Amino acid sequence: MSTLDEEDRREYYRIEDSIALEIRPLSAPEAAGQEVLQDASPLFNLLSELHLSEFESQHLLRQISERDRNLAAFLKSQNKRIDLLSQVVAVTVLGQIGEPQPVIISEGGIDFQYPTPIAAGAHLSVKLVLMPQALGLLLRARVTHCDPKGDGYDIGTEFEYPTDAQRQLLARYILQKQAQERRLAREQNESGI
Repeated sequence: MSTLDEEDRREYYRIEDSIALEIRPLSAPEAAGQEVLQDASPLFNLLSELHLSEFESQHLLRQISERDRNLAAFLKSQNKRIDLLSQVVAVTVLGQIGEPQPVIISEGGIDFQYPTPIAAGAHLSVKLVLMPQALGLLLRARVTHCDPKGDGYDIGTEFEYPTDAQRQLLARYILQKQAQERRLAREQNESGI
């Protein structure tokens, strides 16, 4: 699914968020490929692999918990320890990528501000770190629009060839973020703020 028509893109939930983001144009040979991108930073690759492997093993943990609650509890506590370590790695990676910036993100793509124009149709490497889960993803994207805005440009992209795990991790992150926003809004309404 390299291109999404307007209707398909509208099916994805979009959220406004603040994430660490690094954009790099892809060379012609890189743009022609469909394989999963690898980053030059071993820490970022480690962070990304941690979350992908956790996601891929969740169904096994559910099966184990049906048969052996003690083992499942132990594995969940180990998973929590690994999550804490991944947050430490994420702090280091954030120092390499830069400060979080405002974006609009969905399973289908990301819109962000950029200081220079990027031609529509250009292929990019999009490295993002989603907090507080410290979820690191490196995705291919194609620029769908580039519009002047303030001192820079509003760049819209759609992700190209994400793996199912990457797409589902993004979907889970977006749903968790929406639930958090609804919870905060409800708490503010209840407290009269």
